[in-house]
Amino acid sequence: MTKLSFFLGCIAPNRYPGIEASTQKTLNKLGVELDDLEGASCCPAPGVFRSFDKTTWLAMASRNITLSEELGDDILTICNGCFGSLTDANHMLKEDPELKDDVNTILSQIGREFKGTQDVRHIVEYLYQDIGADRIKEAVTNPLDLKVAVHYGCHLVKPSKERHLGSVENPTFFDELVEATGATSVDYEDKMACCGAGGGARTAVVDTTLKLVDKKLDNMEAAEVDCVVDACPFCHLQLDVGQTEIKKKFEKEHGMPVLHYSQLLGLAFGFTPEELGIDMNFTNTSKLIEKVRGGAK
Repeated sequence: MTKLSFFLGCIAPNRYPGIEASTQKTLNKLGVELDDLEGASCCPAPGVFRSFDKTTWLAMASRNITLSEELGDDILTICNGCFGSLTDANHMLKEDPELKDDVNTILSQIGREFKGTQDVRHIVEYLYQDIGADRIKEAVTNPLDLKVAVHYGCHLVKPSKERHLGSVENPTFFDELVEATGATSVDYEDKMACCGAGGGARTAVVDTTLKLVDKKLDNMEAAEVDCVVDACPFCHLQLDVGQTEIKKKFEKEHGMPVLHYSQLLGLAFGFTPEELGIDMNFTNTSKLIEKVRGGAK
């Protein structure tokens, strides 16, 4: 069985524990064992922290990576921001010996050393590259008759020269994984647009970010999908909680169910919505749950 160390990040364990549970359940079914990454901290958030203090950001990110190096595992992330922060730090330190020495000088104060022996993986990237859509199809026991709007998010595909996942403007890898569950990935206007939450924007200019996600939800609804599927708890928060905030601030109703890919995969593997934490969303998922239970192919 393959082993990976599970980097939870901040939002999933605090706001969406169902994403953590569904990741554990689905990867275990695919022959992947997830080790707890004890002592891990925030990644830290790449959109803000790196802009103000690059060396401290690298030290904090690399400390998390050293925990995985001790286990001899690659790190698995379930969040685009965590993936962006950790994989960028890992890449920079592996490529720049002088920078690596500077960071290790800081880490030596707490008895740690970045060696550069492990890689950082995102769950969607890992499933696509190492497991493959065909193997996922073989494991599906409950093919899903759903129309899905895929939300890639930003850090999953950019910077493209380091991600190696094909086109930035028109990627297909996430859509392929969604369709491996039996669902249909439906194209929609401005599909690759940001959800609006990153870079501290959700905290600093929340009304502006809500207008961005409001427009994105409008486009998804125009495509008549059953749900949106994301790959990042922060995007998930913006798409899910954002709908309740839009209703409160702009008096506009959306009601779009939001799933992390691990939850969609869990449904296709036969786990119940409750086991996957889908019923814990802020946005009502009852109609989606009813369709999944009554509409298996």
